[in-house]
Amino acid sequence: MAVPMLTEEQKSEALKKAHAVRSQRTQLRNQLKAGAVSVDTVLNRMDDEVVRGMKVLYLLESLPKVGKRTARRIMADIGIDESRRLQGLGSRQRDALVAKLT
Repeated sequence: MAVPMLTEEQKSEALKKAHAVRSQRTQLRNQLKAGAVSVDTVLNRMDDEVVRGMKVLYLLESLPKVGKRTARRIMADIGIDESRRLQGLGSRQRDALVAKLT
């Protein structure tokens, strides 16, 4: 795969954007842990770049009382691959995920 040639300014902008997305994702994860935001609310924000790029496993592990094993078991029960991102979920998978967690 060819690596695009970027100017220093373009690299700097890309790094700033990536940092901003990671920061927002961390804030969302903290809100999930605190119970301030529900999974259903997050899944309804699919127009948000922060949400679309988040891995399902990362989302589940952010929930209270859901650890790595529980998150993987939930995903296996529904049939979601561990590397799947939220934007890659089908409507049935989203519905099954919400039903499993509520």
